[in-house]
Amino acid sequence: MSSTEQSDSHAAAPFEVPPTGRSRRAGEGETLRSVSLPGLTLAVRGRPATRAGLPPALYVHGLGGSSQNWSLLMRELADTVDGEAVDLPGFGHSPPPDDGNYSVSGHARAVIRYLDATARGPVHLFGNSMGGAIATRVAAVRPDLVRTLTLVSPALPELRPQRSAIPTALLAVPGAVALYGRLTRRWTAERRTREVLALCYGDPTSVSPEDFEAAVAEYERRLALPYFWDSLARSARGIVNAYTLGGQHALWRQAERVLAPTLLVYGGRDKLVSFRMARRASVAFRDSRLLALPEAGHVAMMEHPEAVAGAFRELLRDTDTGRG
Repeated sequence: MSSTEQSDSHAAAPFEVPPTGRSRRAGEGETLRSVSLPGLTLAVRGRPATRAGLPPALYVHGLGGSSQNWSLLMRELADTVDGEAVDLPGFGHSPPPDDGNYSVSGHARAVIRYLDATARGPVHLFGNSMGGAIATRVAAVRPDLVRTLTLVSPALPELRPQRSAIPTALLAVPGAVALYGRLTRRWTAERRTREVLALCYGDPTSVSPEDFEAAVAEYERRLALPYFWDSLARSARGIVNAYTLGGQHALWRQAERVLAPTLLVYGGRDKLVSFRMARRASVAFRDSRLLALPEAGHVAMMEHPEAVAGAFRELLRDTDTGRG
């Protein structure tokens, strides 16, 4: 191994979750449309409900992810909700926002604008990682838009983050993305994808060769986008900035303001959001319940969609909010 290859092996993968082949197959029967709103255009993925009259749901992905990250869960819940998943500005198939605002508040405003424009609210709102922080902010400032809140490993501030999460946070530092690019310039899309799966999955070996090939193809598509790295870095910076806000804009303070019944999902093998945060979140969200998945990583809705869907159905039964 050369000295260059040795240094490359220590570079951390950015937090990217390209969909696996399982998600691609689950995506059969989905629709993808473009919605133009003032200052932004959003790609919205939909899966027709199995029957008419089901309540609406909206799924919000995390940093570097896309609406496809929700395909498996959308399929599982097609008999329960009328689901749509949004590509946040600059991610998936959505172009960057006109104002270049990738803050948590900026992303939250995009979600709110979409819900207001389509009059789909109130919805059952789902969020993963950064999407969990965004969904928390939406539920706090616009409770009229949210029936229930389901958060999968939400990116809420931690005083002592895990070491494995630090490289992702460092993407927010000016110049870090350029440095990362130099350190990983020899990396193939296959290697980048393996790094991603190792970071985000509780058991990366569960991904089949077919799934892996589909993930590599999606990663290659994203790498070709001219704004790929910029949207990733600015959104990472937006999360870090959100962690430093105090007063009524503090994320934990907003969590305490959420009125909607809340399902919290945490993975025991999560390398990005510590499992110990489940206890604090359970206290902060006033009407909450916890689904703990010891074998799951950061994207439980992709690894264990059946378990997440089952817990959500229990939430609806117990809170009687599932009616249209």
